Amino acid sequence: MILGLMSKLKKGYFVKGKFVAEGSELDLELKRELKGTDTKSRTDLKRESSELQKVGEDLLTLRVELMTRLALPDKLVDAVAEARRITNFEGRRRLMQFIGKQMRLLGPETLDAIRNALVEQHTPSAQETLALHQAEVWRDRLIADEDAMGPWINLRPGTDAQQLRALVRQARKDARPEKPGEALRHGRAYRDIFQLVREALLSANDIPEHDDARSAALHNPGADT
Repeated sequence: MILGLMSKLKKGYFVKGKFVAEGSELDLELKRELKGTDTKSRTDLKRESSELQKVGEDLLTLRVELMTRLALPDKLVDAVAEARRITNFEGRRRLMQFIGKQMRLLGPETLDAIRNALVEQHTPSAQETLALHQAEVWRDRLIADEDAMGPWINLRPGTDAQQLRALVRQARKDARPEKPGEALRHGRAYRDIFQLVREALLSANDIPEHDDARSAALHNPGADT
């Protein structure tokens, strides 16, 4: 009986108080480390496979111009296009598995290019960043300065002036503290002004790059116009 019990015991050893069974994944990984080999463990391979599967899924959201720039294999491009259209759950699941397999066939440079394209898609452009900053500046100026409406309308004549004036009046009303010493409050009108101004700035694709009067007004809204 004792011999039978002993035969059932796993062979192995202890490392830092933890038992490592011979032939286990941890055992193989430790032996690879001792040998100094760069062979990837099954855990590493599984992790990489999952990451590539996720990148393949993110490809479905990539803008057309960024996708075209990557010059991916036709099989992968066609599979991504089909996955965007398909609605059947099982069909889409199999298609995503196929995309994952195709991703594992790509070289490191192509994979890096895909990751960079995904980062680029989610990184605001210089124009968007400038518009966000200027929208904040213009919003605060329109609320604080009675004379700011004229310069803004001159800069963006397509603005619905009546709507903007109503929002400014409401934002000023909302900002009045109920009691002396209370901090200013910002309501919905405050946020709506920001959105209106931001969209107007982003829609202006014809802003001159040179330092003419119109460009100066945009980049320095606090200046006299």
